[in-house]
Order: sequence, then C-alpha cells, then structure tokens
Amino acid sequence: MKRLKNFIFLLAAAPVVAFASGPAVPLDKAPVNLSDQDSLQRGARLFVNYCLNCHSASSMRYTRLQDLGLTEEQIKENLLFAAEKPGETMKVGMDKKDAKTWFGATPPDLSVIARSRGADWLYTYLRSFYRDDSRPTAWNNAVFDKVGMPHVLWDLQGEMVAVHKKEGEHEVIERLELVKPGSVTLAEYDAMVGDLVNYLVWMGEPEQLKRKQLGLIVLAFLAFFFVVAYYLKKEFWKDVH
Repeated sequence: MKRLKNFIFLLAAAPVVAFASGPAVPLDKAPVNLSDQDSLQRGARLFVNYCLNCHSASSMRYTRLQDLGLTEEQIKENLLFAAEKPGETMKVGMDKKDAKTWFGATPPDLSVIARSRGADWLYTYLRSFYRDDSRPTAWNNAVFDKVGMPHVLWDLQGEMVAVHKKEGEHEVIERLELVKPGSVTLAEYDAMVGDLVNYLVWMGEPEQLKRKQLGLIVLAFLAFFFVVAYYLKKEFWKDVH
C-alpha cells in the first residue's frame, strides 16, 4: 500500500518536475509542416548526414522514407550510410561505452525525441550553440546549459558567442552573436534546422497526417448520422404524448 501511495505521489509530481526543468529562455516557433514533402526529404538528408553519426533512431526503418516520396533506389544511393539494406533500422555503429566516455553520456535515441522534447524546444536548441572554452567540447548551449553534445552543425551555422548581461547578482545570456560565418547564412541555417525538426516530428509519428485525416472523416460521419438519428427520433416519437 505504501509503494502504491509513493507511486501515485510521483505521478502527481511529474508535471511539476517537468515544468521546473523547462528551459529558462523563450522558445522559437518551429516551422513544422508535415504536408511539405520537400522539407521532410531535406530534413531526412540532414538527419542521416549529421545526427545518425552518434544518435540512433531504432524505431525507424529506412524503407519508411518511401512515405516521403523517395524510391528505394534513392534511399540506397543517398541515405543508406549506416546500414546495408533499406529494411534495417537506423542504428549507429558507435559503441555506447565509447560514446559515454567521449560525451559524458550515451547519446539518446532520437526516434521520438520530438514527442519528448517538443518541436519548438528542438528548433531553438539547435540554433543556440555558442563557443565556450570551459566545456570539454568547447561548445555550450543557451537552452541546455553545460550540454555534452558538440555543435555538429557548426560548419553550416558558423561560430556564435554569448553576450551576457547582469540580472541582479547573476549574469545571463542576452543574445548570441555570429563571430565566424559558416557555409550558409543564418537565415538559410534556420531554414535547414526547420527542415530537420520537421523530419524529427514526422519520424516520431509517421502516421500523424493519416490519423488526423481519418479523424476528420470520422467526425464528419458522426455529424451526418447525428442529423439522421435526430430526425429518426422525431419520426418515431411524434405520436407519443
């Protein structure tokens, strides 16, 4: 009985803990559009080229990318770097022990990261890395302080530095400034991150669009037959006083 009470208490406290551990910075709105197949394809390419080196997506098979309008041949030629067959799941070859040694923690599986963290959090996080020589990787993040992950997209975005300001007795990050341009402009980088987050949202629930479309059909069906049922009820009860 005591264990049950403790479990119920933990369930009740979970939302409070989640809120308390939320980001201290405002989150930017992620440009999520699951109907944009071009964006999803670009996001899948970024994911395979940059994220899949350290992070796995063990709940996703490469063949599922055909739902984005890609052929199996296109998947083999352009996206199949960490596997031999399109039917395999998106796993990484990096040893978990090595990853923990290098980064301080094993990189999490990203299959449902968008459902766990939220699209806005991911979009802001991936655009908030800055140089910090006090960190082992020389990178830090304004959304996730003392993050163990290096800025793998730095060659695209360039190098940002944090500009601090005083708030009471503490210094906080006021903004990030670009000190060394990357291979694309900041606007182009934001668009690329938007594509990546769009793909991560899709990967977390590939059937989301179909589910919503089916939901609308069901609601329309119920609404139509509600009218039918209403008039049938009036007809059946018209002689009842």
